[in-house]
Amino acid sequence: MARMYARRKGKSGSVRPARKEPPAWVSYSPEEVRKLVVSLAKEGKSTSEIGIILRDQYGIPLVKLFCGKKITDILREEGLAPSIPEDLRNLMLKTIRLRKHLERNKKDIHNKRILQLTESKIRRLVKYYKRTHVLPEDWKYSPETAELMLRR
Repeated sequence: MARMYARRKGKSGSVRPARKEPPAWVSYSPEEVRKLVVSLAKEGKSTSEIGIILRDQYGIPLVKLFCGKKITDILREEGLAPSIPEDLRNLMLKTIRLRKHLERNKKDIHNKRILQLTESKIRRLVKYYKRTHVLPEDWKYSPETAELMLRR
């Protein structure tokens, strides 16, 4: 499949080996993994940061193999899940940074284009998250209120 905005085909990424059970060399129980996820979330780490920390520092390749649930599902059960999904939040932060840059550099047409592409990605993601009931139906993205939403 070709890229959306570049006229070239993409390189395929690496594929994680399919596993049904946790590896034998990891000595953590599902309760311990769950406690680690919750404690890292209480420290203010995002879901991707939690996964990287568990992989690199604790040697846990996948939380789903141990607990049977993803990190976001565990956080949702504990009431620690973010109101805005992480990928949408990162794109919104990127548009805020781009808008500040464009206020200082008004003739930067390349970054104006990047801002347009990023905001179209946000609109597509919002449409997807509304369809899957992650975001409420009346949720709306606007560049003016994006910074206020992310401060909360």
